[in-house]
Amino acid sequence: MKKLLLSFLVFLATFSVVNAQYAYKIAKLKYNGGGDWYANKTSLPNLIKFANANLRMNIFPEEDIVEPGSPDLFGYPFVHMTGHGNVTFSDADVQNLRRYLMSGGFLHIDDNYGLDKFIRREMKKVFPELNFIELPFNHPVYQQKFKFASGLPKVHEHDAKAPQGFGLIYQGRLLCFYSYECDLGNGWEDQSVYNDPEPVRQQALRMGANLLQYATTTN
Repeated sequence: MKKLLLSFLVFLATFSVVNAQYAYKIAKLKYNGGGDWYANKTSLPNLIKFANANLRMNIFPEEDIVEPGSPDLFGYPFVHMTGHGNVTFSDADVQNLRRYLMSGGFLHIDDNYGLDKFIRREMKKVFPELNFIELPFNHPVYQQKFKFASGLPKVHEHDAKAPQGFGLIYQGRLLCFYSYECDLGNGWEDQSVYNDPEPVRQQALRMGANLLQYATTTN
């Protein structure tokens, strides 16, 4: 028993030392409703690696998983949400997510094609007084380390629509960015997943890095 306890204490000490090397963690949102919240398994680790290498952001290499109703939500300055299908926020989810965003948190919603009608409905529960507005191309989110004079890059084609970046703005602060008709997270995936051209992947990663930089320095 003493040996087991000693091993556990050594593990905790080692983890604390390793964890202390990093400034913070980011998370993927695990929501209810049946949609594939777990999509794009390699996207966030690749984005983190890119941001650490190019912006020296010092983010922990792997993302955490967090639920919208969890108090753990408040431990992440940036939360990413994706998927293709239905989303359902409970009353507790709505209240917690609203508090998180109003207190300085940032949510990036990435429509992986098919999420749009569900996420608009559910985010209206979170902020009934707000509407998603399309951000102008001169918005600071497009003007961080990497410049996007024409807004979001197009990663994958679905309905021959231009990519759009929408935001929820509360008291002048962008607290939720919604990438639509873009498949930004797909562009962060390992190249072997979709065989996207490297220039397309690089543009997606650069835009993702902008989001991270904006969320952690502007907000």
